[in-house]
Amino acid sequence: MAWNWRSGKNRHESKSAPPLVALTGPGGPNWGARDGAALTRDGYLRNAVAYRGIRMVAEAAASVPLVTAHEAAARLIRKPAPDVAGPDFLEGVYTQLQLHGKAFIEAVTLPGGENGIDALYVLQPGRVRPITDGRGWAERWAVRERKGERLLPREAVLHLKLFHPQDDILGLPALAPARRALDLHNASADWAKSLIDHSAKPSGALIYGGHGRMPPNQFDRLKQDLDALYSGAANAGRPLLLEGGLDWRPMSLSPADMDFLEARNSAAREITLALGVPLQLLGIPGDNTYANYKEANLAFWRMTVLPLAEKMAASLSVWMDWRGPQDEPVPVSFADEGGRPWSVCHLRALDGQLSWTRRGADLPESDYAGKFAVEFDMGSGFTGETRLETPSAAIPSGAITARVAEIGADGRTGPWVSIPLGTP
Repeated sequence: MAWNWRSGKNRHESKSAPPLVALTGPGGPNWGARDGAALTRDGYLRNAVAYRGIRMVAEAAASVPLVTAHEAAARLIRKPAPDVAGPDFLEGVYTQLQLHGKAFIEAVTLPGGENGIDALYVLQPGRVRPITDGRGWAERWAVRERKGERLLPREAVLHLKLFHPQDDILGLPALAPARRALDLHNASADWAKSLIDHSAKPSGALIYGGHGRMPPNQFDRLKQDLDALYSGAANAGRPLLLEGGLDWRPMSLSPADMDFLEARNSAAREITLALGVPLQLLGIPGDNTYANYKEANLAFWRMTVLPLAEKMAASLSVWMDWRGPQDEPVPVSFADEGGRPWSVCHLRALDGQLSWTRRGADLPESDYAGKFAVEFDMGSGFTGETRLETPSAAIPSGAITARVAEIGADGRTGPWVSIPLGTP
């Protein structure tokens, strides 16, 4: 418990004064800033709900593969830089986009390079500022470094942003609308920590029951003893020994003061709402049933992850088209895995017959009969694909390996499952 002592400078002076009544009430709230640096500090680095929500969105969106038929663009997407993998690169872009409302990707071309873009790097949004023309449009970008700034032409930087109704250049961070909820969530954690540090007890007052004022030497000794023996979590529960007419009067907390847990959960819901993450996925108390979790996960992908991946694919496609030759478009899209068949299961080879089971055949909502592709390796690789409607096939003589895949209703082939022949 921390003791707030009145100054003893004038405690020897005694004056008569009329009674004084002091009324206290809540002051005005102090809200944090809404810029990217403040949201990163107070949200991503200090708040578990905001950190996990942003990580979930970034990791899920980065797991959506971007595909293109353009060979050079496909190489950059797969390996943007010599020491950076594609998913790590995209995760950084999506994280910056949520924290700052904008993200910057620099295209690096080696001197004398003839292959166009040689590498892609994510720039820190806090170090990039636009250089505008007379109409207010960005014509170049200034990147702050350890020594001065370097200027980049507009076409050398891909500028991604979340829509901001009051700014034509910079975007609106995802956590900015939830700034008050973020402050409330952090403040409730500070409140709980303060209670623990003070033995989970409210403050109180020591009342001197003697005549006049307490002697100075007794006041100083009491102050030293209380600070040394009864303050802090290590001294929680230690009985307070009073003498010389002293009395301890605790000041209770109202139920509204103690009901900070529900306010904390409410603030967490607002944070997840701003990030587009259903609260069920983060374990926040609510309607956390299995059915609700399944629907929440589906809504998370449909309404948050896939639109973000589509935004990235479209921006990369437009940017690379702008930089490359006009007669060589670079279409970029994300691979749609929805509805792709599962891999078959229980693949067996017995008595010259190959048999398997279609995964999900026992589900009531799966009414697709299914077709299968079968290939055999006769010693020179898999050849001669055969399509069947029944989950069985005769094994030809001399085959050493077989593999089977299901064909979906839209004609796409699922994962191949192989088996060495002769094993039951």
